[in-house]
Amino acid sequence: MAKASTSLIRRPAVPATDETLIRERLRAALPATVELLKQRQADRIADADIEAYVSLNWLEWHGGGLRLTITGRNICAQTAAAAA
Repeated sequence: MAKASTSLIRRPAVPATDETLIRERLRAALPATVELLKQRQADRIADADIEAYVSLNWLEWHGGGLRLTITGRNICAQTAAAAA
């Protein structure tokens, strides 16, 4: 029996899930979120977004405040590079 070539198999495009859309929204908003943190205006960040950032390990609680993690810094750098 002949083996089918994988290059000939067409797979349907995978639709973006809600989780993917949320992650992309958070990724796009992260630089503005960081600016709010620098200006000590964390109260202007939605609680659900803070929880999502923490669960993604982009922000972390430290001494009663939020700070950017190494992962968060990398995401910001990628976002800045894509915008340039």
